[in-house]
Amino acid sequence: MRALLLAALALPLLAGRSDPLEGRIAGAPVRCIDLQQLNGPEIVDSQTILYRQSGKRIWRTGTVGECASLRPFDTLIVDVYGGQLCRNDRFRTVSGGMSIPSGYCRFRDFTPYDKVK
Repeated sequence: MRALLLAALALPLLAGRSDPLEGRIAGAPVRCIDLQQLNGPEIVDSQTILYRQSGKRIWRTGTVGECASLRPFDTLIVDVYGGQLCRNDRFRTVSGGMSIPSGYCRFRDFTPYDKVK
């Protein structure tokens, strides 16, 4: 019952969100991105994760295969090796109020989206 109430309260918040990639053009996907200049991650839905790089560029990625635990407002725990985030790097999620992370999921390629001038 409590979960149903929380979901009902969250729907108006999600419905009012605009597409963060609107007005942007996709570039060629890359295998790795440099973490030093990024803000994020932001989980958009069960297939989309965004990392913001300045006001001009947003990097879009998702999961290799299904990742049932990926939901907006969850926290991503990313296994980082070096200063880059790459395709097939692993991550897990933790839902609010929980302390046990999900099983591992993997990133796919990273696609840059730049603002149209």
